[in-house]
Order: sequence, then C-alpha cells, then structure tokens
Amino acid sequence: MIIALSLIIISGIAMFVFLHQPKFGKMPSGKRLEKIRQSPHYKNGAFQNQSPTPIMAEGVSYSKVFKDFFFTKNKRPVDNIPSTKTDLLKLDRDKDVLVWFGHSSYFIQIDGKKILVDPVLSAAASPVSFTTKAFNGTNIYTTDDIPEIDYLFITHDHWDHLDYKTILKLKPKIKKIICGLGVGEHLTYWGYDPAIVIEKDWIEQLLLDSGFTAYTVPARHFSGRKFRRNTSLWTSFVLQTPTIKIFIGCDGGYDTHFAEAGKKFGEVDLAILENGQYNKSWRYIHMMPEEVLLAATDLHAKRLLPGHSAKFALANHAWDEPLKQITALNTDVHLSLITPIIGEEVNLKDSTQIFSQWWKGLK
Repeated sequence: MIIALSLIIISGIAMFVFLHQPKFGKMPSGKRLEKIRQSPHYKNGAFQNQSPTPIMAEGVSYSKVFKDFFFTKNKRPVDNIPSTKTDLLKLDRDKDVLVWFGHSSYFIQIDGKKILVDPVLSAAASPVSFTTKAFNGTNIYTTDDIPEIDYLFITHDHWDHLDYKTILKLKPKIKKIICGLGVGEHLTYWGYDPAIVIEKDWIEQLLLDSGFTAYTVPARHFSGRKFRRNTSLWTSFVLQTPTIKIFIGCDGGYDTHFAEAGKKFGEVDLAILENGQYNKSWRYIHMMPEEVLLAATDLHAKRLLPGHSAKFALANHAWDEPLKQITALNTDVHLSLITPIIGEEVNLKDSTQIFSQWWKGLK
C-alpha cells in the first residue's frame, strides 16, 4: 500500500510539473479575461460556436475513436514526401507568391508584405516529441529560413497550428500578430510584446496598413492546449490586399458561416481551407472533402488550396486520401485546385499555373 501510494503521489507530481511547462501556454486572465467575457460568443465560461457543435457525432464513443485511430494502418507514408526549397530570404520582393510548408502552415508574399499563417516548423505537432511526428521529407524549413514577417496570422491555439518552439524562435522576426480573443495570453506569456499582438472577436475589421485590411470570420471548431476547452477563440480571416482577396480558413466543420461570408465579402481570389484529418465520427468539427468543395463554392472562390494534410497523421484515414478524394470530387465541380509540393512557389496572380498530382505513386 505504501509503495502504491508513493507511486500515485510521484505520478501526480510528475503530471503537474509536465502540464505547467511554458509550452502549454496560459489561460486568459485580468483585463484580457474581462474583454473576453464581454464577447457575445462567450457564455458559461467558454466560447461557443454559432451552431450546436458536439466534438463527437451522434452515437460515437471516445473508445471507438481511439480504437480506430490506434489500429488503423497506412496513416503515414512509407516514402519521403517530395519537396523543394524556395529561398524565402532572397525572394524577389515584386513576386506575389504563396509557399506551403505542409499541413496548415503557409508563407505569403503579396503586394510587398510578408505574411505567415499558423507556422509549425517543428518535427512534431504535440506536447511530446515522440507523438504526431512529421512525415519524412516534410520538415525542410526551419525558422532560420523565414524572413522578417509583417503579419503573422494564428487561427487557433491547437498544437498543430500554434507551435511553441517555432513561435519562440520567430520572435525577433515578427512585426504584428493577428489572432482570436484569448490567444494573445499564450503569446505574451512566451515573451511577445503586447503592443504587437492584436486579438479580435468574430465579425470584426482590422486596418493593417494602406490597402491591407483583415476581417475575422466565424469557424465551427474548438480550442485548447490542455484539458479545458474554448477559453480562446478560433477564427478564419479574410485578407484584403491592394490587389487580391484571400480567405484564410481555420479548422472546422461545414455550416452556414461560409455562405454568410460569401455574401458579405463577395468573390475571393483564393480560399485556403482544411482538407484532411477528418472522420465522420467528428464531422461537426472537421470538414469532409465534399464539404470543402461546398465551402469553396459558398465563398465564391476563384481558386482553392486544400491544406491540413500531408505532414501529420491526426485522423485514421490514409495519408494521401484527402488529396485523392478532393481531386476526384472536383471533376464534377471544376474549381481551380492548387496542390503544390511543400516549398513550391504558388503564383498568386497566375490562374493558369498547373500543379502535379505529386502524391500519385507514393506509398
């Protein structure tokens, strides 16, 4: 009994110490929490989706989801994921390009501004390095490869979108951060100057610079880096530059908010939407491929970049299924689909650019 009790106490202390590491971030407090409580989307101590959004679909148990996840094969590729390395430090300033780092991380240079979205440049999207490891070949960029950034957009605080190591190393290079309410608590706790962190509620406008405006758009998802959920806000963005309009999508299930954004903002030149790590068991918080196409149509998107795949296995589908599925489904929809390899330059002003189906033939 004494030995057992000692082990329980030691385990409890170890867990307490582990969960209080800086990488887990910090819960909103003080004036930030006071502001959060004034949000119409914050009720009963948590942010709420616009529609009822259970984590699991009806009739689905957590035990079934865990069983399926741990006993499903082919989630990770055997072969290296192909990539190329665009030198972002020497990029011609007149180029209007996007470079995908895999999953939901992007570099955008447009109209003279340099932008980052949800940069995860570590080898794992997890609080422990031996889980949710990046696929071989996908982690070719480091923070040393990133130039000075004008605007860093963070959609939400999940580990595969807000990476502690990456964010910490990028600190000297970031001029301004745009995120949802509450996310700034993590960032200032990690040493970022509060003056450069701009937190917004849904359906708000932010004038960034001459010709550059960001708008926050609701998403159907959740947040949290530990056990308590929804203490910070998850959000999509519409970025209007002097020459282009981009929808920067957050993770989330399909709902009417895409059509509402389409009505409000009109045609977008590019929609970046999640297409991966989905499952019918959690269809309310992640879109299925057919819903990604619906969302792009609702947004009146000229071009669609489907992301959230090809770097981390967070669901029990095969690693290449999201790209196979959306490509096959698009034969009936005929959207201009952008499917670059990691590191490839996407020309934002060239709608005729052709992309290979690079996942074909890989195991």
